[in-house]
Amino acid sequence: MAPAAPPSPTPETTPSGHQLFTRIRLATPSDIPHIHKLIHQMAVFERLTHLFSATESSLSATLFSPTVQPFHSFTILLLEASTTLFPVSTFDSNPLFKPLTEVVNLRLPFEDPERDTFKSTDDVTVVGFVMFFPNYSTFLGKPGFYVENLYVRECYRRMGFGKMLFCAVTKEAVKMKYGRVDWVVLDWNVNALRFYQEMGAEIVEEYKFFRLTGKPLQASGHTH
Repeated sequence: MAPAAPPSPTPETTPSGHQLFTRIRLATPSDIPHIHKLIHQMAVFERLTHLFSATESSLSATLFSPTVQPFHSFTILLLEASTTLFPVSTFDSNPLFKPLTEVVNLRLPFEDPERDTFKSTDDVTVVGFVMFFPNYSTFLGKPGFYVENLYVRECYRRMGFGKMLFCAVTKEAVKMKYGRVDWVVLDWNVNALRFYQEMGAEIVEEYKFFRLTGKPLQASGHTH
């Protein structure tokens, strides 16, 4: 699912005040503890904790296996924030994805009550993530991306960070000449529905979302 806050002023139009430096980068195996916590928070937000069974081990084994190649398989982009400039790091020389940095000017001083929980380095905090992977449209004859999750921690919402993460995906789609980006939104999440519609997305009413899991999946998989 892809929860998001409603649109907010872009960083360029927000009045100057307190600066927050942001960076979107490719996730690495060392980020698994933070990713796991973010997914659990998302499950709580979406009222779906009864479906949450992922562990750090299962995420590590599936998202960062040797066969997984970013943008051609499961891909996670992390959004981080810092009150100081990000230093030069190995992320900057990653040939697969150059980090996207931006400065956000906030009207008021900002406090993150979970800063220690989501601290990745001394002054860098994980804000949210987007997870996506390729799909294919036979009608277009082109690949695309399917966004499985987009999540921004509560204290960072309504600052434009959800849009930053989503646009990082669409920029890659355009760069790779993909035909479209697909995702689903919970029907009660009116803020997310409005957010995506104002970005130009259309709701595809004529389709119903199906899922096969658990015992029905096993039964189907063992049908002769």
